[in-house]
Amino acid sequence: MNFNLRLLTLASLAFLVVPAQAEKADRDKPTNLEADSVHVDDKTQTQTFEGNVQLSKGTLVIRADRIVVTQDADGFQRGVATSTGGPLPHFRQKREGLDEYIEGEAERIEHDSKNEKTEFYNRAWVKSGLDEVRGRFISYDGKTENYVVTSGPNGTRAQPGSGDRVRAVIQPRDKKPKPPVTRSGDAPLKGAAALYTPAAETAE
Repeated sequence: MNFNLRLLTLASLAFLVVPAQAEKADRDKPTNLEADSVHVDDKTQTQTFEGNVQLSKGTLVIRADRIVVTQDADGFQRGVATSTGGPLPHFRQKREGLDEYIEGEAERIEHDSKNEKTEFYNRAWVKSGLDEVRGRFISYDGKTENYVVTSGPNGTRAQPGSGDRVRAVIQPRDKKPKPPVTRSGDAPLKGAAALYTPAAETAE
């Protein structure tokens, strides 16, 4: 494979782990929801939101036709986003310390606020910065700063010959800048850079 290519494409993986850290401040933000209608079941602590639904928690935003939210005894919410014929559910969250976002889509998206984990099921796609991955299942963990992609459903590997593959596009990272060349009277260069002397100065 030619590593001088602008893109490095991995098209034969069955399992992939990629680092990506979520905005830490989102943990302490309240969860807000908007929808055309909502059904509340106090007995089971379940709220069903339907119609142009948006769930937000700090920079984290999930949009879907339908989101079902359950709450545990400690007040942590778990949301399950699905489509009822409209666009696929969409997820977006800012990366910690960077002007970049993690975003993704799938037929079903499940977000667990307690464990800071988001899972994407079927036709899953996630993009972090300029990198992106696709698979049958993607699990993104905001605590460990990783997301895991598999070619089979629910975190499994697809059967041989099924044609299901994990696909990724990983952009090359910027190289470190070369040390500047000093002129006469400057501090001496170190390492390999000390072997270079401008032609004009050699003539002197």
